[in-house]
Amino acid sequence: MKGGGLSHQVEAYQQWKKSLVREIAHYQSWLRTNQLSSDDLELKLQRSTQLLHEDTLTIAFVGEFSRGKTELINALFFAEFGQRMLASQAGRTTMCPTELFYDHAGGSYLKVLPIETRQEERSLAELKRSLNDWIIFPLDMSSPEAMRKSLDQVAKTKSVPFEEARALGFDPSSLERDTVNSGMVIIPAWRHALISLENPLLQQGLRILDTPGLNALGSEPELTVSMIPNAHAVIFMLGVDTGVTASDMEIWKDFIFTDQADHRAGRFAVLNKIDILWDDIQGEEHTQQAITQVRAKTAEQLGLEPKDVLLLSAKQALIGRIKGDEERLQRSQLDTLEDLLSNQILAQKERLITQTLVNDVLGMLQNSQAILQGRLQNYEERLEECEQKGVSTDFLRNLTEKTQDDYNFYYKKLFTLRSSRRLMKSQAMILQRLVDLEHFEGHAKQTRQELINSWTTIGMGRAMAGFFQAIENDLSNLNHEARLAQKMVSSIYERYSSDPKSRHLSPINFNITRQIRELNNLKKRAESFRRNPRTLMTEQTIVVKRFFSTLVSEAKRIYSEIEIETERWPQEALLPILQHTIEQKQLLEHQIKRLKELAANAKDTRSQTRKLQGLMGEIHAQVTEAENIQRKLRRPPPQMLRQKVVNLPGMLG
Repeated sequence: MKGGGLSHQVEAYQQWKKSLVREIAHYQSWLRTNQLSSDDLELKLQRSTQLLHEDTLTIAFVGEFSRGKTELINALFFAEFGQRMLASQAGRTTMCPTELFYDHAGGSYLKVLPIETRQEERSLAELKRSLNDWIIFPLDMSSPEAMRKSLDQVAKTKSVPFEEARALGFDPSSLERDTVNSGMVIIPAWRHALISLENPLLQQGLRILDTPGLNALGSEPELTVSMIPNAHAVIFMLGVDTGVTASDMEIWKDFIFTDQADHRAGRFAVLNKIDILWDDIQGEEHTQQAITQVRAKTAEQLGLEPKDVLLLSAKQALIGRIKGDEERLQRSQLDTLEDLLSNQILAQKERLITQTLVNDVLGMLQNSQAILQGRLQNYEERLEECEQKGVSTDFLRNLTEKTQDDYNFYYKKLFTLRSSRRLMKSQAMILQRLVDLEHFEGHAKQTRQELINSWTTIGMGRAMAGFFQAIENDLSNLNHEARLAQKMVSSIYERYSSDPKSRHLSPINFNITRQIRELNNLKKRAESFRRNPRTLMTEQTIVVKRFFSTLVSEAKRIYSEIEIETERWPQEALLPILQHTIEQKQLLEHQIKRLKELAANAKDTRSQTRKLQGLMGEIHAQVTEAENIQRKLRRPPPQMLRQKVVNLPGMLG
């Protein structure tokens, strides 16, 4: 990608994540070196690393036809090829929803899904797991012309009779008529397109969703039930020439500006074709006044802050980048969108990683540091006593016995704690049985049968309501058992509160709040879809089957996350106190060994003092190394550095 401050910022974001992975690996190595590691700690740190590797950023470009979504994507991702790679001429060019990303395993390619698959019940999520249903076109990155011809497939259409269009879920009244063949309408040849492209931004985990207009949104439930709501951010495309039309507002209210979507990184409007406002006669000041007025009016109509409404020219940005015309590129104001993507959307991703994953690892590391600091302080006191009274055999024996007593305390504590872990495993089995996927499949099967038996709107609503009620009953039972388990965990922590060194530790709570919120939002989207007049006007059999498959697929994803949490939480609920106990025990065991060696090998007071100082030096070196790991983990992410934020929110001090 040419020009790109955004490319640099995404690269910086990726490098920051890589540095976190390195420091987590460093911490794992540090734990092993100090014999403080355990299977539980290793598993938790491996999960953290996996989350960083799998992290992606999805941005959905949504808007009516001819608003310039595809042209903007051309400017952002294809300008380096020196031509317009995705078809974006005036008119309805892209009727096929398209995802743009990079498949590290598969390289560069275009996959398209025939529109006829709409006649099946399988959801897009299911079809994505099946290679046989897709047609694949390799993309030759060394030949822009060959690439462009392959990518032209995305805009391919076909002419079909009204009845066939209706059977595929389209509203024929909103489709273009075939001017050559009467009684025929134009529909997209493909249901969905996947473009894997070797591009710096996409290779760093950025994923773009390019959606068609209102008719396609209304006839492809996966877009409105799953893909758009789950995008981290939405860019809503409008045209300066059209303003906010009735269909624009319908898309905005029904699919974007709702409380049923998880756009944590924001919703933003982009008014494209700003070059219409350029006035070379009245000058730049007049142009800026016009831009300010349009921005204010659009913000008011959409209920946004003016800062969240951008004006740009995708066409001029693409021409500017292809021709290397910096003045044209600057006037296109594409840089304002890139600044938005980096300053707000990337910054939000950084905050999420910092407030959850990074702080979690820091908490574990600080437990380790606290234990070493306590040991170091104990030895400093002993050394001071040693220097005052001299090192005698009795002194070393007393010190070894005291360390042995501490070791015995933690050994017994660990033995009891492992018994508690066995209780937690039993509780985990109870929790997992309550949300076993077989339960879910049973609910889905029953609901599907009810839908088959009743195709009326009322019957559909009753079946959908029953489906969600069954899931809610499962989660209600799960929460009841989880509360009992949490009481047991709290009592275990209280039992160990006699150890002053562990009083700062607190149990990890079972939390599926986000998943419950997502299920509630999914339920609302289901009700909204069912009540939508476009749904009622189309063929019920096709709509209901495809919609229900989509609904089940999305609900199953959320249900699976809950199942994973019921497996993860019992393993980690006691982890803070378990980590504390294991590290104390193993550290004391190591020190007893060193003290015995010191007593056996040191022949005089000076030699014994020197060896005791050496033992302290080893601990001090490990404390210093842990502090270095902590300092690197606490290093502010790139966007926070750019915004001069030095105190990370939620960081442990």
